[in-house]
Amino acid sequence: MYQKVKGFRDIYGLEARYWNKVEKVFRQTFRTFNFEEFYLPILEKSEVFNRGIGSTTDIVEKEMFAFEDRDGTQVALRPEGTASLVRAYVENKLFSTPGISKYYYVGPMFRRERPQKGRFRQFTQAGIEVFGSGGPSIDADVIYLLYKLAENLGIQNFVSMEINSIGCPACRPAYNEKLIEYFKSNIEHLCGDCLRRLDKNPMRIMDCKNESCKKITADAPKAVDYLCGECRDHFDGVKSYLDALQVPYKVNPMMVRGLDYYVRTAFEMITDRLGSQSAVGAGGRYDGLIQLLGGPDTAGIGFAVGIDRLVSLCMLNETEKENDLDVFIISFRDISDKIALKLANEMRSQGVSVDMDYDFRKMKKQFSLADRYGSLFTVVLGEDEAAKGTAAVKDMQAGTQEEIEIAKVTEYITDKLRRN
Repeated sequence: MYQKVKGFRDIYGLEARYWNKVEKVFRQTFRTFNFEEFYLPILEKSEVFNRGIGSTTDIVEKEMFAFEDRDGTQVALRPEGTASLVRAYVENKLFSTPGISKYYYVGPMFRRERPQKGRFRQFTQAGIEVFGSGGPSIDADVIYLLYKLAENLGIQNFVSMEINSIGCPACRPAYNEKLIEYFKSNIEHLCGDCLRRLDKNPMRIMDCKNESCKKITADAPKAVDYLCGECRDHFDGVKSYLDALQVPYKVNPMMVRGLDYYVRTAFEMITDRLGSQSAVGAGGRYDGLIQLLGGPDTAGIGFAVGIDRLVSLCMLNETEKENDLDVFIISFRDISDKIALKLANEMRSQGVSVDMDYDFRKMKKQFSLADRYGSLFTVVLGEDEAAKGTAAVKDMQAGTQEEIEIAKVTEYITDKLRRN
């Protein structure tokens, strides 16, 4: 028997229904904020991520599915969406359009990390990117969008929002010096990865998951205490806009972004319902990334959310059913089989979900199928009904039944479904 690759999974049944719900809510919500969907390639040149994420990050060093193509090109399955979208933005010269550009994407990502609850080697992310605006109001609106997604999915009680400011190139050097000084005084507690990070990018140590490193970072200097005037004003502006939008949030001074092009606003949506993996979605401002990948000096901000984790949170609400069919048609071979097939597709053309028993078994077994599919209405086309040109339409929730002319069944069902 063949088995799936470790860290990959099959999605079906009830979970697939929640998956469809989450993606539908995503697209509806993004459109209300005037975001345009962007379809990105799954395979990119490795240099896009080496440059866009950082060659010394865990993602690039340890987790990326990278390999050499037949022509010698180093390529990789995308581990995240931001670098890909920025590459596409620059390559297609989308910056030539004046004003703000707002894009969203939904699709699979790949990281070769240790599989655990809510974390897989193939996972799906939805994300947004906004290019061309550097003010605090867009930061707040992006954070509000993330909060609105949780609200629209009905999981706002399972998550909380945390924000921070990590400064800019003007004020970060002084902060980095303080971090280096602090961590060198605690160097015996640092893991091997953090020892390498110490002089290159000490802020990344703040995000280390090693228990020994986590203990000493608790007392490390905080970025918000070293902000320049412009960064402090920007952060105050973000908080004031969030207050105006009535978004509940907490300032987490320990939150960082370990890459040099991230500046100022950082934020995360977290949960305590999915084990140790608390982050459901995360984002921040990255004003240097577009220029780093060959474009003009353009401000940028965005976030990504893990659909796998959001689906897990949505399933805690138990709002979806295993099956939810509008109509099941019961019919019999050489009596009403052709009538049933024609009626089924007539209703389907009106957007009604319909199924039937194509083996035309005994009525009892067909009613069992209707129950299994959770049909709201059952249409019976027996010998008597076929002779009279009628159908017995049973409302499975109300337990009532009416005899309707076959020519009027579609109108009757669609009207009933509209009222419900």
